[in-house]
Amino acid sequence: MGLRYYQREAVDAVFGYWNETPGNPLIDMATGTGKSMTMATLTQEMLLGWPDMRVMCVTHVVELIEGNYKELVGIYPFAPAGIYASSLNRRDGRAQILFAQLQSVWNKAAQIGHVDVLLIDEVHLVPANDDTMYRKLVDALMKINPDMKICGFTATPYRLDSGRIDEGEGKLFDSVIYTYGIRQGIDDGYLTPITSTPTSVRQDISGVGKLGGEFKKIALAKAVDREELNRRILEEVLDVEGHRRKALFFCAGVEHATNMRDLVREAGRTCEVIHGGTHATERRQIIEAYKRGDIWGVTNDNVMSTGTNVPGIDLIVDEAATAASSRYVQRVGRGTRVIYPPGFNPDAVDATARRAAIAGYIKPNCRYMDFAGNLNRHGPVDMIEPKVPGKGDGEAPIKVCPQEEGGCGEQLHASVRCCWKCGHEFPEPQSKLLEQASESPILSKDEAKWRAVTTRTFRYHEAKEGKIDSVKVTYLCGGTAINEWVCPGHTGRAKTKADRYWVEHGGQRPFPKSPLDWLKRQSELLETEEISIEPNGRYWNVVGYRAGTDRQAAVNDNYEQPANDNELSPGMREMLDDDIPF
Repeated sequence: MGLRYYQREAVDAVFGYWNETPGNPLIDMATGTGKSMTMATLTQEMLLGWPDMRVMCVTHVVELIEGNYKELVGIYPFAPAGIYASSLNRRDGRAQILFAQLQSVWNKAAQIGHVDVLLIDEVHLVPANDDTMYRKLVDALMKINPDMKICGFTATPYRLDSGRIDEGEGKLFDSVIYTYGIRQGIDDGYLTPITSTPTSVRQDISGVGKLGGEFKKIALAKAVDREELNRRILEEVLDVEGHRRKALFFCAGVEHATNMRDLVREAGRTCEVIHGGTHATERRQIIEAYKRGDIWGVTNDNVMSTGTNVPGIDLIVDEAATAASSRYVQRVGRGTRVIYPPGFNPDAVDATARRAAIAGYIKPNCRYMDFAGNLNRHGPVDMIEPKVPGKGDGEAPIKVCPQEEGGCGEQLHASVRCCWKCGHEFPEPQSKLLEQASESPILSKDEAKWRAVTTRTFRYHEAKEGKIDSVKVTYLCGGTAINEWVCPGHTGRAKTKADRYWVEHGGQRPFPKSPLDWLKRQSELLETEEISIEPNGRYWNVVGYRAGTDRQAAVNDNYEQPANDNELSPGMREMLDDDIPF
């Protein structure tokens, strides 16, 4: 199986970044979109280009170590690869490509020796604190090879304390250079849609304090692990979503998870519990039985939020409040993996066909039932913006699709004008009502609007002093001019976006390296037939393109600088600010 377009772009982004800077980049890819294949391809191409290179891939979950190793061997059968993980009884410390479990190697740098490239999976678990296993391993390997490069992979580029991995004192990584999020994966038909409607039962944790940025574990368990409450929650789960094929429960501690397991069994469903003390062999047996369908439900105390690949999960029951955005997103991600019909080849068809295949088979969506208030706390999973410590605990602006008006009850972002699930259209907002909504969405956006493009022009945009110039693209849609900016001279995500635009419009490689290069070569590009747009205040954001079949001759290449910087949307102003390389 070949790489999907975004996996190819992610690998190219790493090589492109290292070609320009010796820094430590991050790849942000949603759960279920193939980080293992991306890492495997990156590793293979590094060794094909530099046969003497030594690569080490480290993570903390044994299932991920096995999965990453098998993915590499699958595309590179004779790879000089080994595993160092005590739980697997493997200690191939001198392998040229080494897949290692952090707990087994954090103090074995001298034994492992020289490493050229260190890949870290689930990198959101790397603390900023120097006195940790991850940082001790990194520091020891850097002493052996000060030129070692590090690349991180994660679905959540922020730590458990809600701080971004690429920001703050003591950061190990410099910037996120490529992002492929949940919303993109769903739109492309590579992820299963997540749906959420409000629950009638809610836990009350108003008296639970925080320690180190997270809710106090013992106090939280005491507040929520009450038999009457647990029974009411399970009753709602079975009444509303009892038809679901495979349920995953997140609980507040081992005792809470055990109690919920017992209640599920009492209700006549098969269920097991997994926690940190579950023996590796037993855990493996439970997960395999879960995958086969021998077990309907699994309860856990957050140990299954990462490293768990069970595509059949179509119901997530969240009973554990968390102040950590990453935990919330990782939990939801357990339900996004796709089940296509037998014989269906998702890479031989377009996004529309993939979405139709998902909708028509056994897992058209996954329901996220939030009894813990995490949706309100963090907002849509595809629009997470971690709170800065000390900025308060305000809730996301959200609303619910009104069932009494023909809607479906889905939880939606306050900005949505049309429900993505049922098509219900909302009236224009009045005053500040949207800021006072009380329910959170699980996904943020409604369907984008497509507009036919009459004319497209490119112009050279001269940036302010100290910034990098870009290309201003103007689309004439009827009588409306819609602008966006592409950045071939930037690095990171802005450069990736420009390269993606170039490829989608039929441009040839190598990619343009500057706005002037772009304008000189614009005749290579196909015309833009349609654009997909979303409102952004008084302006529009361009979020998608449909290229035509004809090449478009150069229309304009003059310099242009906006008279008013407000012409740029906040997101574009940030992207054009090279101090934050995307």
